[in-house]
Amino acid sequence: MRHVVVISTGGTIASRWQGDGYAAEAAGQEVLAAGAVPEDVEVRVVDLFTVNSSRLTTDHQLRLLHAVHEVLADPAVDGVVVTHGTDTLEESAFFLDLFHGDRRPVVFTGAQQPLDATDGDAAGNLYDALLTAATGRDIGAVIVFAGQVFAARGTVKQHTVDARAFGTPDGLPLGRVEFGRVTWGRRRPRPEPLPMPEVGVVPPRVDIVMHHSDGDTVLFDASLAAGAQGVVLVGTGAGNANPQVAEAVRRAVESGVQVAVSTRVAAGAVAPLYTGGGAVDLVAAGALLAGTLRPGQARIALLATLLATRASGSGSDDAAAVLRRVLEAAPQAIPASELYLVDGVGK
Repeated sequence: MRHVVVISTGGTIASRWQGDGYAAEAAGQEVLAAGAVPEDVEVRVVDLFTVNSSRLTTDHQLRLLHAVHEVLADPAVDGVVVTHGTDTLEESAFFLDLFHGDRRPVVFTGAQQPLDATDGDAAGNLYDALLTAATGRDIGAVIVFAGQVFAARGTVKQHTVDARAFGTPDGLPLGRVEFGRVTWGRRRPRPEPLPMPEVGVVPPRVDIVMHHSDGDTVLFDASLAAGAQGVVLVGTGAGNANPQVAEAVRRAVESGVQVAVSTRVAAGAVAPLYTGGGAVDLVAAGALLAGTLRPGQARIALLATLLATRASGSGSDDAAAVLRRVLEAAPQAIPASELYLVDGVGK
């Protein structure tokens, strides 16, 4: 018998009609009762909070992080499933993955249709997540949705309402759930977990600022004035802005603020290709390139780095070094020619 703990946090998978829209209200046991549990899997439910995931804060994510670690303190637990709203699921999953060093998996899932939908996807996604949590090993935090298993890093919500909501712009899934079993692809190396932040820590402010035509430094400067200790600059193309923005980045980095550069483009990595305020100048100003991480996960990388270095008593120079390691960690995507599916890998 495998033992899996389901941590319920709300989202569409726990939502019902409220008269003018849907909102999360169902407890975890109600969500679990809406579908079947895999054979030889015993489930315990923890109701952590019940919110639409667009309302999530870093405090919610820290509570979830510590709840998962408390659950995994029990050696009898084989894995954890987190039911979560899809709007920010990719952020919470990556946040947990950065601090997760246990061999047992943390599996995130949710739904695109509410709990009371007659043809909804909640039951199927939860079944697949439970199966993955019960059998997977050394896969970190993953996202299970529509019969596919994705590594947390690099996975994004690609469609607002379609059942196949998640994907990796630059790669393929870790595995698939078909006919009652999980089939795994090639195992990816996992970086060392970051030091755990303390319970009750006050999280730092980390903002996202997007560049665009006519872009200036007003919003970037406003973020710094509001006390941001980290900023993700969402560039155009391969991570580009203009000379005024590059100069603002230089001043921010010199003052101890961590700056990462992502892109508003759906796929591909940021790269130092252009001057004139492009990524070449942004790197020279002290910004770090976020690789294939999209803006939401780049922000999580910054946030987790600042929390981890605060926990270890490190300064801004150490934070930059840690952030560089986080951003340069082995990417999720691998060439399609290298992917092969074998039954039982990681079990």
